Amino acid sequence: MSGQLAAKHDLVTVGGGLAGSALASVMASAGARMLVLEQEARFRDRVRGEALVPWGVAEARMLGLEAPLVERGAHIVPGWTVYAGGAGQRRDLPTTTPAHGGLLNYYHPTMQETFIGLAETAGAEVRRGVIVTGVTPGASPSVTVQRNDRTERIWARLVVGADGRDSRVRTWAGFKTSRDAPNILIAGLLFEGMAIVEDSAHVFIAPTWGEIALLVPLGHSRVRVYLMSVRRAERGRLSGPTRIGDFIQACIECGAPADWFFTNGARPCGPLASFEAASSWVDHPYRQGVALAGDAASATDPTWGQGQSLTLRDVRVLSDLLRAHESDWETACQRYATEHDRYFDALHTIEGWQARINFTLGTEGDRIRAHALPALRQGFGPDLLGRGPDAPADEPARHRLFGAEPTLGGGASAPGE
Repeated sequence: MSGQLAAKHDLVTVGGGLAGSALASVMASAGARMLVLEQEARFRDRVRGEALVPWGVAEARMLGLEAPLVERGAHIVPGWTVYAGGAGQRRDLPTTTPAHGGLLNYYHPTMQETFIGLAETAGAEVRRGVIVTGVTPGASPSVTVQRNDRTERIWARLVVGADGRDSRVRTWAGFKTSRDAPNILIAGLLFEGMAIVEDSAHVFIAPTWGEIALLVPLGHSRVRVYLMSVRRAERGRLSGPTRIGDFIQACIECGAPADWFFTNGARPCGPLASFEAASSWVDHPYRQGVALAGDAASATDPTWGQGQSLTLRDVRVLSDLLRAHESDWETACQRYATEHDRYFDALHTIEGWQARINFTLGTEGDRIRAHALPALRQGFGPDLLGRGPDAPADEPARHRLFGAEPTLGGGASAPGE
């Protein structure tokens, strides 16, 4: 790469998950001197995103990262079946999305190992089990690392914070974080031996009481089950082994068949965890030699399953610009931050619309759905699965969904009462 500083590394990513490792793989393949710093020596199962929606699969394909996921056992799911108090309506994703593909589902630790391995194969230096204790922005930004009681300061042309929604890089580099008010709680649990139709995700919507159950097949009879709920006071946090029965019962109340949970040897095989599902983001995620990518830049409401796809959009846009402006990474990163704001704002707005439709309770919710659901069935609404942030998010699109009413800000939380 031209225009290199005296630093040993062109680019350091703090975090070796999807954002950090995917970026390292692409940039190392282009000749950049890459360093990946990852705290975990071994990736563990947690309740996190485990699917690329079709527009995200297109991002992976453009980055050359789709095939490695499939080779490592990612499960291709062509269907999306929605149940709302009756028989399910199945959408065939390959024939109804611009990318002509389905969901790409995976076990999260397997995905992480796949991408960090790709980064190493491409020539990136990967250090695992290290603790980053600080990032200093500037013309030659640096990262301070501690390992085995030894402290080291590492300089680079660019530092990328890829350390998740609770990013410390974001704080060290002086970014201001904005957050939506918490309203929806999401709980998730992994099952083995669950005999469901594995060629479709299954979405059970109970809008009149503000809950959605989502069952996502990962292949090999493994299914990640999520419950999204605005019934906070009644449900509480569904976390830990003592709440598994309550979690299953809540999913059944949404319409999921009880025999999926209680026959054919279905059993929980991971932790039950619950967390807030509100979005958080940074405006213009670049300053003084430090860029943010993935959840560190913008963590969308996981209710809508866009986070992994959005991360790969970040990786593609940033890597394309860095390679196009090899001698001027300042310009590349400024353009990345501007473009990131544009597509995140669109996605945030559309997710806010979806929250209003699915989680507004009472007569106001009935009124909203009476107008919005027919529009969605006729294809007049935004398509989060197929187009994501490229779907219309302007005033005409809002009017088609909600009719003539006062404009709400993007990402506005649906009322829980």
